[in-house]
Amino acid sequence: MEEIKQEEIKQEEIKPKVLIVDDERGLRIGTKRILQSEGYIVDVAENGTEGIELGTKNDYDLAIIDLKMPDVDGIEVLKTIKKSRPNTICYIATAFASFDTAIEATKLGAQSYIPKPFTTEELLKHLETGFEKRLLILESERLRKEREERLLEIAYEKSRLNTIVNSIADGVIVVNKTGELVLFNPASLKFFELNEIIIGEKILGILPGEISDLIKKILETEKYENKSYSSQVELKPNRELFVDVTCSPVPHPDGSLAGVVIVINNITELKKLEHVKSQFVSMVAHELKAPMAAVMGFMNLILDDSMGIKPEQQKDYISRSTKRLQGLIEMVNDLLDISRMEIKKKEREIKELNIAEILKSNVDFLELELKKKGVTVTSNFEADLPPVKADNNEINRLYTNILSNALKYNKDNGTIDISVYKSGSFVVSKISDTGIGMKPAEKEKLFQEFFRVKNDQTRNIPGTGLGLAIVKRIVESYSGKIEVESEFGKGTTFIIKFPFKH
Repeated sequence: MEEIKQEEIKQEEIKPKVLIVDDERGLRIGTKRILQSEGYIVDVAENGTEGIELGTKNDYDLAIIDLKMPDVDGIEVLKTIKKSRPNTICYIATAFASFDTAIEATKLGAQSYIPKPFTTEELLKHLETGFEKRLLILESERLRKEREERLLEIAYEKSRLNTIVNSIADGVIVVNKTGELVLFNPASLKFFELNEIIIGEKILGILPGEISDLIKKILETEKYENKSYSSQVELKPNRELFVDVTCSPVPHPDGSLAGVVIVINNITELKKLEHVKSQFVSMVAHELKAPMAAVMGFMNLILDDSMGIKPEQQKDYISRSTKRLQGLIEMVNDLLDISRMEIKKKEREIKELNIAEILKSNVDFLELELKKKGVTVTSNFEADLPPVKADNNEINRLYTNILSNALKYNKDNGTIDISVYKSGSFVVSKISDTGIGMKPAEKEKLFQEFFRVKNDQTRNIPGTGLGLAIVKRIVESYSGKIEVESEFGKGTTFIIKFPFKH
């Protein structure tokens, strides 16, 4: 009993050791100060090479790794550290996470993403969860050397382990070699929607068939083999709950099989990402196919001498084809911009910008189109607006898109009201039109790729459905906010907020 008490005291005094790998000096130093004030022991690396050296040389509890660095990217740093120190809990920190990098990082052993910019509360919550998991891993390894004949004593003697297991989000179940339940945590009950299971109960018949089959593969082996089995199981239909289940054997000191550890990890979000990616590819293919088929049809008509197409008709077909091809070029450029934003490769020239001047310039650019439709623009710009630090091309594109939509979807002889003012720590621009507006269901999907409002009034209005998706990404990349107010048949208002430094 005295040894157990001393061991518990020692573990309570453990201070988590953290490695921060980030090429942004301000974020690196600021994060270090925050964690040190919370009792963490912190080392920092200013690039990927130094991060690999520290992370493989020292056994850290936790590591925060920036995804994009000039010498070695975060995925390579993660891969190298996990290979040398598999028990270090690693997080990838980034402002933008693509579908592929999210899946790749998780497969390589990353605990999760920490999106930039993060708050102190978000950071500490992630690290507390990760350290709990780290303690569980270390405790599990230690218990492998102390395993009793049937493992049933674990549930009664390892209170510390129970505390750790109960606090983690992953489901954990342990059974002995006869299939009797030895240990479980509340998360496992939630995954399988069980109200209660009892220590010592035979549970193979209670668990889903795919999971029971994995456990049986290990239990039916007479000798211990260091071989794990895993499978992805859909516990609820339509990707509502998808889990990754890993079953690993537990040996006795003499090398015989003692039981099985089952770990259930929720991968629902990753599965949804995979589904969204598949939908995205299918949608792009569809959007490319229609205009290409139309152009091919026009070209075949022109080339078929038997059709007797007159020169005037040929010119009309070529003009229509040109418009279709121009739309394809615009869509490809939009897709490239979205891709660059996701992987953070779009080059920016950050400077101080006057939002009011940019809006005035964009209104002047649309002057001819405004006159054709009889749309009147009114503006109200607050004096002495503070500058916003951003890339001029990106901000111009953002407002060109918003103003073009306000014109295209406006009624003839309508109005566009523009106001720019300061509110708290934000420069706010508000652009309202008297156009067709949107229904609530349409508003919810407004910023999705390729989404366009479809009705009799929008049938002949060209567009790729990517513009507003790009607008949202631009705004959020500068820690800004975008809001939409709309009433069907009466008009739409976009409210864009960019932070500024006092």
